[in-house]
Amino acid sequence: MKLYYRQTGETGTPIIILHGIFGSSDNWLTISKTIAEHNHRVFLVDQRNHGRSPRSEVFDYDAMAADLQEFITDHQLEKPVVIGHSMGGKTVMQFAMDYPGQFSRLVVVDIAPKFYPIHHAELIRGLKAIDLLNIKSRNEADEILSRYEPILPVRQFLLKNLYRTEAGQFDWRLNLPVIEQELHGIGGELRNVRIITEPTLFIRGSESPYIKDQDQAEIKRIFPNSTLATIEGAGHWVQAEKPTEFVEVLMSFLNK
Repeated sequence: MKLYYRQTGETGTPIIILHGIFGSSDNWLTISKTIAEHNHRVFLVDQRNHGRSPRSEVFDYDAMAADLQEFITDHQLEKPVVIGHSMGGKTVMQFAMDYPGQFSRLVVVDIAPKFYPIHHAELIRGLKAIDLLNIKSRNEADEILSRYEPILPVRQFLLKNLYRTEAGQFDWRLNLPVIEQELHGIGGELRNVRIITEPTLFIRGSESPYIKDQDQAEIKRIFPNSTLATIEGAGHWVQAEKPTEFVEVLMSFLNK
């Protein structure tokens, strides 16, 4: 699948960044400019069924890992650094399992190589409750979504997917039916697990429940050449909540 992407920076080490579920390349635009200033070419990719990338009934980590490999091949990127947040982090890890020798380093943001129970069902119910044919404004959409999600920054993040078509009607830059159908698989375990010896950085937020202390043993088993950095005061969206600290940790890892 030919994925939509944005590029920041023209020279330097290639870095590919994959967003999480309900996200898009837009989420990383600001931080990508900071990363590019450190002599990197940054490619922000919309994963399938998200953003401006194509839609498909197939929505699993094997397919998303294959999409990433196709992107690297198409753009003739020599062993890029690959970064993924949440669902994107799972994609990155599955890519490492399926395509040995195709990357130089991995960065996995706030997700562990384990199964996660479904925990986005209420958000999907909220998004589906928004009547795209009849709402008149984003404020109206936000009011409906607030009945399902009380936290404003989370709603703002989700509603970035809402846009007006050329006909003036609201629509989603998400394939909601397929995402809902495959939600269980998004929390799934890695397949074809092998030992990854390339340098790997796991970054977690101190306030996030996604990577627990007890997960470190399994992380070290699969990624023996890995380190875990904890950013204080950050939740699951580490890079958005603490961008300065995030870039500092990332650059320290890349400059080793």
